[in-house]
Amino acid sequence: MRILLAHKFFYRKGGAEVVMLQEREFLLEHGVEVVDFSMVDPRNQPSPYSGYFVSHRSFRDEGKGLADKLRLAVNMVHSPEAVHKMGRLIDATRPDLVHCHNIYHQLTPSIIGAAKKRGLPVVLTLHDYKPICPVYTRLRAGQPCSRCQDGDFVNVLRYRCADGSLGGSAVLLAEAWIQRLRSSYEQVDLVVAPSEFMRRSVAGHRFSAEKVTVLYNGVDTARIVPAAGDRGYVLYLGRLSSEKGVQTLLEVHAAASPPFRLVVAGSGPLERDLRSQYASAEYVNHLGGTELDEVIRGAAVIVVPSEWYENCPMSVLEAMAYGKPVVGADIGGIPELIADGQTGLLFTPGDREGLNTAIRRLMEDPALRHRLGCAAREKIEECFSLDRHHTGLLALYGELLGHTSGPVGAAGRPSASAVTQL
Repeated sequence: MRILLAHKFFYRKGGAEVVMLQEREFLLEHGVEVVDFSMVDPRNQPSPYSGYFVSHRSFRDEGKGLADKLRLAVNMVHSPEAVHKMGRLIDATRPDLVHCHNIYHQLTPSIIGAAKKRGLPVVLTLHDYKPICPVYTRLRAGQPCSRCQDGDFVNVLRYRCADGSLGGSAVLLAEAWIQRLRSSYEQVDLVVAPSEFMRRSVAGHRFSAEKVTVLYNGVDTARIVPAAGDRGYVLYLGRLSSEKGVQTLLEVHAAASPPFRLVVAGSGPLERDLRSQYASAEYVNHLGGTELDEVIRGAAVIVVPSEWYENCPMSVLEAMAYGKPVVGADIGGIPELIADGQTGLLFTPGDREGLNTAIRRLMEDPALRHRLGCAAREKIEECFSLDRHHTGLLALYGELLGHTSGPVGAAGRPSASAVTQL
């Protein structure tokens, strides 16, 4: 079996890239040929197919002239380079199936048409809400929004959802309309939703319900040994941006009496302001490798205070794999991962009092932390292991290629026998 994996970034930029690269590594280790398609970037991992990658593009570059900005906007909607190189790559390698992850803007959904033109089945994993939200986050003026869910994309211009920019919002509206006219997303044969919340968000809206199946992200339990104890601090691990709710957490920390130790690991657009306004927290920037492992192991509690519709956040899964109780916002796919009072605690997004109560409850009760952390690890092993995710992925490929039988929608809990038939 030969699979073409398409994703606009080919390095570990965030959770979506971690999922894609884990899948790629698994497929290679199990004898599946993998063909890579991405964008040129000095941070990329090595690939024998890098000669087919599209030119590097950043749509946030400052100081470009009007002509350059217009050219970028046009290429964001439809990339002739990506279509041409995708076609050449398919013709040269003849894959059995194309699996797309995040492809919009830099690669564009036009590559789906290039694959379908050659008769290939296409799988699309939804790491965010781009098919039903032109800005991909489902945020309007910083608040969760569903106005475009049924296809009324003009709302992105009406409310200037692209950071308040009329021009930027107009480009996103044009992109959404053109992709719908071209039926770019509708040509996909199978849509993988990493959470039931995502499935409900898109099934019956952009995609027919029978095309969408849930396959949760997985975490490598063999690599992560649960922590034996902790060093008594609360940890926030993630991007420093408004939708992540980190400012709400910092406000709770600043007002806490008695105080608790808060470590903030991450970077993002709010970093400078947050460091200035909330100096009592400890900031350790973006971490990786052994440094990341150590800071997670030392945490007593990990907080995920998101204020947008999270999908299936790797930060929650990884924290649980370390045997850490998670205080999570009850929004999007987070409550599908955290069983309130059993593996962690949930609170209403933005509710400072509720967040403070949950943190205080765990920080004052080491036995409760231990019990919830152990239960969290058990739940990861049972429901969200990387082995389980990969078994489900192979079962989906097999069903789509005709190697197995049974409804595609059952793929979230596949049997091992489905994989052996490949």
